[in-house]
This record gives sequence, C-alpha cells and structure tokens, in this order.
Amino acid sequence: VQLQASGGGLVQAGGSLRLSCTASGIIFSINHVGWYRQAPGKQRELVASITSVGRTNYTDSVKGRFTISRDNIKNTIYLQMNSLKPEDTAVYYCKVPVELSSRTYWGQGTLVTVSS
Repeated sequence: VQLQASGGGLVQAGGSLRLSCTASGIIFSINHVGWYRQAPGKQRELVASITSVGRTNYTDSVKGRFTISRDNIKNTIYLQMNSLKPEDTAVYYCKVPVELSSRTYWGQGTLVTVSS
C-alpha cells in the first residue's frame, strides 16, 4: 500500500492550495480517509475526513475554508484549502483509515507554508 501526497507549497495569506493524495493497494472509497497536519512544535491533528458514504467532517478551525473530496475513479482524495492563514502552516498528511487499526497507512506528507 502506498499513499502519495502532493500539492503543498508557499502561498500568501488569503490564498488557496489543493492537496492530492493518491493511493495504490487500497481503495479509498470503502474506507474512512483523512487529512492530518502537524505544525512545528505541535501534535498532529485531524483536519478533515471523508467516510465511505461521503460524509465529511472538519476540525472547527478549517470549517468553511477547507473542503475534502474524493475521486473514486482516480482513487484520490483532495483537500481544497481556501482563505489560508499563517496558522495553517504545517506538514499535511493523508491517512487511511481514520479509525484506530492494526493496519494504518500514511502518506509521506506535503508542506504547506502560509506567509503573512
């Protein structure tokens, strides 16, 4: 199983980025998949997730700004991030499944830097 994350970069506050995470060896559409982030000196946190039936959840700090979605044909999940803030600066990871499991898979992480 491999998860390949991409799309990070440097953006000014108020800007947008779209992250992608493509999987091989596991099917996203039958799993609960999430985007996490870890800022310097902070614990990794769940930012957004999408269930097998398409239900989405967001941490309060990104509600209304971030959107998680899934392309079943491409076996890819996305995180559209709008109105970015400096506090969104972090390494972003995709993970499946979101639930505690004996088999958990992480993407390699993609760095998002938001300048003020």
